[in-house]
Amino acid sequence: MKLDIDLFRRLCETPGIPGREERVRELVEKTVLGKAGKGMFDSSHVDSMGSLICTRKATKGARTRGSKPTTVLLAAHMDEIGFYVRHVDDNGFLWLNAAGGFDTRNLFASRVRVVTDGGDLHGVMNPGGKPIHISSDAERSKVPGVEEFFVDLGREPGEVKRKVKVGDYVVLDQPFLETPLKVVSKALDNRMACFVAIEALRRIQAKGTKHAADIVVAFCTQEEVGLRGATTAANQVGADIGVGLDVNLACDTPGVPESQRVTKQGDGAAIMVQDSSMISDHSLVQELCAVAKKHRIPHQRAILPRGGQDGAAIQRSGRGARCVALGAGTRYIHTTTEMIHKADLEAVIDLLAAWLPTVA
Repeated sequence: MKLDIDLFRRLCETPGIPGREERVRELVEKTVLGKAGKGMFDSSHVDSMGSLICTRKATKGARTRGSKPTTVLLAAHMDEIGFYVRHVDDNGFLWLNAAGGFDTRNLFASRVRVVTDGGDLHGVMNPGGKPIHISSDAERSKVPGVEEFFVDLGREPGEVKRKVKVGDYVVLDQPFLETPLKVVSKALDNRMACFVAIEALRRIQAKGTKHAADIVVAFCTQEEVGLRGATTAANQVGADIGVGLDVNLACDTPGVPESQRVTKQGDGAAIMVQDSSMISDHSLVQELCAVAKKHRIPHQRAILPRGGQDGAAIQRSGRGARCVALGAGTRYIHTTTEMIHKADLEAVIDLLAAWLPTVA
């Protein structure tokens, strides 16, 4: 099946920071549930944390009669890093509090979208201080903290104060870009996972592939601030096996030693062995690699020294679960120029769609 790039674009361009994922959730619901409220799944609900939890029951006749099916939980977080407005000053400038991790070197001269109850407003973000023409060498070399950045909406202060309130949220605002080989966008972390889960289940449904396991997809909230939505979702589901779907680092770029690249773009799906939040179940790593080899799906193993994903929340929930993480190597994570190779994206979808029916 051809990649639904238009859906991927809409997922990435839709704003949704930790705690305010409702627009993304609405788009996912419309896509996966359809007009009848089911679509690719047998049931769904939105939990108290705002995560959308969708269940596709085991295919009748695909498991031993009377046996309880294995439950596989796929976690795909909907939130992107962003900001909450913490103060609107008398000059109409907005001061921010981060929701997620930022490298402030990437925030200079950013276009932003401010999401308010009355509609979205567009503006620019810069740090306080002197421009290059009148600043000293020392001033130009200083890297500001997040708290030094403000948003200028280019409007009268009185209008800004009427339209923007503390608690409105801000996202970086750049359009989705497709090149012959890659896709580039903000929020590939982690709309990539939402897209992968949708496309993999679409392929299973389109081919009428039987599966002996119950497949649950949790489109989770608040991963970027501590795996919060996945924690509550995992405790509800009580899965036997968990899969954290997330981007992985691809540092195959100038200035990074080859030994630290983590993944290489174009080498296929990234099967995570270890990150700082979780060590994957060895047998699941082996299973995924075996399925990939059988179906000739490009893949690579990865170890990420720092960083985590929702699989860790599933692994530690309730009675615990066997878990693994799967994703695509992504360049320039936590910027507006996050980049994924389309062949790697295909490989992740193909691998997930081929592996899920083998789970017994």
